[in-house]
This record gives sequence, C-alpha cells and structure tokens, in this order.
Amino acid sequence: MTRPIIAVFSGGTSAEREVSLGSGLACAVALARSFPTQLFRIDENALPADLDPRKHVVFSTLHGTFGEDGGMQRLLEQAGVHFAGSDAASSALAMDKEATKRAVAAANVPVIPGMMFAASSKPNADEVITRFGVDVVVKPNAEGSSVGLQIVDSREKLAAALAGITRGDWLIEQRIFGRELAVGVLGGRALGVVEIRPKSGVYDYESKYTKGRTDYFAPAPIDDEATAAAKAFAEKAFVHCGCRDYARVDFMLTAQNDLFLLEINTLPGMKETSLLPMSARCEGLDFTGLVKAMVEPALQRFHAADFAHP
Repeated sequence: MTRPIIAVFSGGTSAEREVSLGSGLACAVALARSFPTQLFRIDENALPADLDPRKHVVFSTLHGTFGEDGGMQRLLEQAGVHFAGSDAASSALAMDKEATKRAVAAANVPVIPGMMFAASSKPNADEVITRFGVDVVVKPNAEGSSVGLQIVDSREKLAAALAGITRGDWLIEQRIFGRELAVGVLGGRALGVVEIRPKSGVYDYESKYTKGRTDYFAPAPIDDEATAAAKAFAEKAFVHCGCRDYARVDFMLTAQNDLFLLEINTLPGMKETSLLPMSARCEGLDFTGLVKAMVEPALQRFHAADFAHP
C-alpha cells in the first residue's frame, strides 16, 4: 500500500496569511509525529509545482480568500489531489455568510436578522435603522478572522461605516448581545463547546490575535440545555452546508438561552491554542490526536482511489 506524504499548505495570499503560517507550522509538527509530512508555503494562487497526486495528501491551513473559499479546493480537485476538509462547493458556500444563513435556516438553525448588499447599491443609514435598530454589525460577506468587522451603535457611526464601503458584497446584521460560543465538529460529530470572552466586548481581529485580549472557557460554563442545543445546531449546520471531515461552528447565546448561528469555518485556525483544538480537548483529544483524526478520512479516500486505479 502506498504511504502518502501529508502536504501541509500554509501562507496564501489573503489578509490572513500570517495566521495561516502559524497554523501550518503547528500542524506540520504535529502531523509529522504520525505521518511523513512536508510543509509547503503557498505564495500565489496556484498549486506547488512539485505536488504529486500519486504521493501527496493535502492538509491545508490556508485561511481567507482563495484558501478557504473553494479556490484552492477547486485546483486540488481538478488536479486529482486528495485533501482533508470540505470540498470546493461546500467551502465556497460556507465562506459566503449569506448563503450559509440560507442553508442552515432551511434546517431550522436560528440565524441573525440581516441584509446583504453590494457596495454599488448601499442602503442608507435610516433604512437600516428602521429595519434592525441602531445596534448593528457591518462586515464583508466573504472574509474570515473578523477582517473588516465594524460594530455600530449610532446613526453617525453607521453612516460613516457605509460611506467607507467602496467594493464587494457586505452584510448588515442586527447586533445580538450575549455570549459567543464555538463548537468544533469532527467527522460530523460535535466536540466541546468553548466560550469566548473578549475583554474589549467585541471579538474582532485584534481580540483574536493579540495575546491577553480574550479569555476562553473550555468547556463553556453554560447549562446542559444550551450545551446540547449548540452541539445539535452545529451538527445540523455542518450537514446542511455539505461540510466534510471537520469544521468549527460559531454561535451567539442570549441571556434568554436563545442561540443564533454566526458562521461556519471550514478551515479554522489550527494553532494548539486555537478554538477547534480547545473544543477537541474538552473531549479528551489532544492536538496531535486531533490533526491525525482530521487527516485520516482524506487518507482513506486516497487509498480507496489507489486500490480502484492500481
């Protein structure tokens, strides 16, 4: 039986490149404990020249545009390269926040009231306030790591946020006040629930990636009913967005114990201190065991194809 090399992709061309470089190194070190492993730094929107579908299985830690939105996945599929994680179609869907909301709402997973618009046809501030109130969140429809996220609590701030939008598709959502939760999903099964408490009150890019700016509780100190609901909704969202192998699903929990889906992350941050590894540790699965479990379904697909086409 051919023993493939795990090709870990890191870097990429998005705004989240530095985050990905950290994830890639951590995963390559952990995967090397179980498999032959090779770390690839991706510097352009293309496959590495020496990637070989007959000997490599890809474990990507690319975040953001192209890496996470189906672009890289589409290239891998076209080249016949087996890879861990969601396929191109579900990656593209999950990166599109509005499409994700439509997909999960059809499965009765609660979503936050909001509206999508193009930069060329922006709503005015009064129209937004009439629909959703003055407390809203403005964010790009297809970015990760809270890139471009703005929290608005006045008409003046909303008008300024709208004035600054010059390109792309955007979302405005009613701001849900409560506790932010993250649930890892591995092989379709929910792992532990993690609570995120940013000291600034907003889990933005700075709170995510500046040491000491956020406290994490794993498992989340919430009641059994909320824990069970978060896990059930995470599994439903995973299935109804066509996800594969693993993902992370984020929610807001209100004081009334109502849950609202924030997003699905098909390629979440993967340092040892990241949210998916925290979620896994709630279930007794350490970082090395987690990345091994994340790549094993792709290895099974590789071997199945190998046997089918000797």
